[in-house]
Amino acid sequence: MRLARPSLALAAGLAVALLSATPAAAVGPVPNSMASMGDSITRGFNACGWYSDCTDRSFSTGGYASVSSHYRRILAKNAAISGRNYNQAKSGAKAADMPGQATAVVGRNADYVTILIGANDACTSSEAGMTSVAGFRASIDTALATLKSGLPNARVALISIPDVKRLWEVGKGSSSARSAWSLFGICQSLLANPTSTAAADVARRDRVRQRVVDFNAQLAQACAAYGSNCDFDDNAVFGYPFALSQVSTWDYFHPNTAGQAVLAQISYAAGHNW
Repeated sequence: MRLARPSLALAAGLAVALLSATPAAAVGPVPNSMASMGDSITRGFNACGWYSDCTDRSFSTGGYASVSSHYRRILAKNAAISGRNYNQAKSGAKAADMPGQATAVVGRNADYVTILIGANDACTSSEAGMTSVAGFRASIDTALATLKSGLPNARVALISIPDVKRLWEVGKGSSSARSAWSLFGICQSLLANPTSTAAADVARRDRVRQRVVDFNAQLAQACAAYGSNCDFDDNAVFGYPFALSQVSTWDYFHPNTAGQAVLAQISYAAGHNW
């Protein structure tokens, strides 16, 4: 996925999402170091500046107070992690880039690793350009094998891909969102012709969403195969009803600071949750 003050409805929605998520029991010691893998979401792209990475506002390894990232939550419990928060994600990354990022993470000797990847595999210039499910899984398996071999004791959090169709649902009525999607060619596999109700466009959106569902199923299976050190969020992030107010007004696609904060809360609560 390449706030304005929260409303009461938004707060209620977050509460429901958190109550419905089943937090994993804390396992092992609190990490002394952590690293993140992923794409522009994890880089905090457009969360603080015009078309630029804002890693300090990353839901995973960022240090920005109001985001309350995984790193800051762990820091509150273990001062030893201070300054040992490594963001190895790269804007524009796809699943195929995860093996390389995994190698970089091994080099950091991280105790805890978050992985959020797949939005760019579904959000392409056209439906035909989406990554195949088999190709997606192969890349994830290779990356996880690298982590397991190089960091056998590290805890891994595999985070579900957000529901990109939700973005269309909340943004299609906004002329600003529609203009940004068109001008910057954002996620045209799903966001092209956003106001169309033609059967072909409806079916296309559903197919793109299904690809995300399929990717998330592969993440769950890959995490289960990895073993007890890996935790999948049970689609907590995918199931959260993100609001347009949690998306950057520069591209109407990437989470803004408040969106990163919600992402941090949901993914941490549904993960290892030390």
